Amino acid sequence: MLKLLFLVFGLVSILGAEALSIPTMNFELSAPTTPQQLVSSLNVLVVLTLLFLAPSMVLVMTTFTRFVIVFGFLRQALGTQQVPPTQLLVMLAMILTFFVMEPVGTKAYEDGIKPYIEEKIGYEEAFDKTALPFKNFMVRNTREKDLALFFRIRKMENPQTIADVPLSIIIPAFVISELKTAFEIGFLLFLPFLVIDMVVASILMSMGMMMLPPVMISLPFKILVFVLIDGWNLLIGNLIASIK
Repeated sequence: MLKLLFLVFGLVSILGAEALSIPTMNFELSAPTTPQQLVSSLNVLVVLTLLFLAPSMVLVMTTFTRFVIVFGFLRQALGTQQVPPTQLLVMLAMILTFFVMEPVGTKAYEDGIKPYIEEKIGYEEAFDKTALPFKNFMVRNTREKDLALFFRIRKMENPQTIADVPLSIIIPAFVISELKTAFEIGFLLFLPFLVIDMVVASILMSMGMMMLPPVMISLPFKILVFVLIDGWNLLIGNLIASIK
């Protein structure tokens, strides 16, 4: 590496500065003079905006919300504070989200993106075909009550098909449905661990050991019960089974 650097410096000293041409780049901001330039600029802006919002879209259009909330409830129910770490729970939720959404993403690519790349369909048709698998998935996992809420807020008529439901209505309805489902699962997770906490607290009070924190004694028992029932396998299996 050092020999290469010395060789480059030697060539520069031999050839001189005049023999070397350094490329320059000019950045200019000017108003569009034709409609085509305006459309091109807007397309670039839309693409950059979508790239910026991509992580947020993952949160609101997939099962990531359900997974990460349930894992948070599980950690609170166990009382293990920062174990497992938040980063690990988020990564696990992302992996499971990819596992669940892979068939949906594959169908969206085959129906919309691939034909558009091959120039078989136009941009609008490609967008509709790409969004349709995600819309079908979100509608299957959204309560009719939540969809009706946003249709009522917008004062829109009931749709005849899924294609008639705009994304601006499906996405918020899907999010609140996922929140409700996650909280229901979280409540069911809390119940057995709450029973263990109550039993341990009652035993400590009956023994007159009121100064000893019950959580300190119940934590090993909760971890032991969770390991004995193979909790991670049971939880993740039921989480994925709950997705339609």
